[in-house]
Amino acid sequence: MHIDEFQEHFHAVTNKCQSAKVTYCLFEVLFGSLCAVIGGAKGWFDIREYILGHHDWFKRNDMFINGIPADDTIARIISKIEPEPFHECFINWMAAVHTLTDGQVVAIDGKTLRGSYNRDDRASTIHMISAYSSSNNLVLCQLKTEQKSNEITAIPELIRLLDIKGALVTIDAMACQTEIAKTIIQQGGDYLLAVKSNQSILRKAVETAFSEQRSSSPESIELERNHGRVESRKCYVLDSKRLNGDFTRWKNLKSIVMIENFRYEKGKSVGLEYRYYISSKKLSAEQAASAVREHWGIESMHWVLDVTMKEDECQIYKEHGAENLSCLRHISLNMLRSEPTKLSIVGKQKRCMMNTSMLEAVLNAGFRSLTKY
Repeated sequence: MHIDEFQEHFHAVTNKCQSAKVTYCLFEVLFGSLCAVIGGAKGWFDIREYILGHHDWFKRNDMFINGIPADDTIARIISKIEPEPFHECFINWMAAVHTLTDGQVVAIDGKTLRGSYNRDDRASTIHMISAYSSSNNLVLCQLKTEQKSNEITAIPELIRLLDIKGALVTIDAMACQTEIAKTIIQQGGDYLLAVKSNQSILRKAVETAFSEQRSSSPESIELERNHGRVESRKCYVLDSKRLNGDFTRWKNLKSIVMIENFRYEKGKSVGLEYRYYISSKKLSAEQAASAVREHWGIESMHWVLDVTMKEDECQIYKEHGAENLSCLRHISLNMLRSEPTKLSIVGKQKRCMMNTSMLEAVLNAGFRSLTKY
């Protein structure tokens, strides 16, 4: 098991506790909290109960030799951890265990931690921006922003933290901004950005360029049947030179994309929906359709955080508690998905809760590549 590697990789994590008053080792509490979250812990009480239930295992690994801290103590220790070095350690860990390949999709999207607001100020709710490798189902990076509207300024900062050379970065319409496109190109990646009404001139130009294609045979069709629903998606790609107007401010713009979506459910047509995108990469219709589909992977990840890990129900908000616990959830989700057993995330968590052999397998899977570095 790679406990030593975890300690080495997260050694820069610090908190504000005075050393003279420290009773419990920060690393032990942090590692114990990670193990508990892997096992399904939702909060401080759950974390302590998990450590207590597997105390013998922790002691065999030279942790919690002198006892287990109270849940209030665990809360205080984790909440005082400085988020910046913690996130930096997370990013470095992911860079060590995962290398982006040329053309791989990196999806970026935001998620609000709905229970994280200060009880005296509902506007203080934390919003997290995450970068996600869709093909490997791994969170690569996350960054805090106070409000959803701040995504526009936070996303370039997050992009600069990542090595995205050769990757195709996909982001929803809010981030369809020239500065974000420029930052992605400067970092060596390509962009695929959704276009909506926030870029009204660009949107109108893209719609006009595809006016003929709406009635022609599609270049790529996807047909999906699921639980009585049939959904078809048609993808069209044109050279950006077909745009009527000057759009040179969009760095390296090469392709424009239209996805025509039709859904049929329970004998009733739901109607047509058109989605538009711009890209700095020369894409085929198949490549564009695949990249758009892969972007939905980050929405699936957010669903798992809410439904399986109950992130939206978490009422932790004091100091850095919500942000740091969010990071622990992302780390644990990456590890759980890296473990090859054919079980759901819930199933793996239950096995980790019941026995430490499964926990060891998840930890080993999560850090399996660190020994190469």
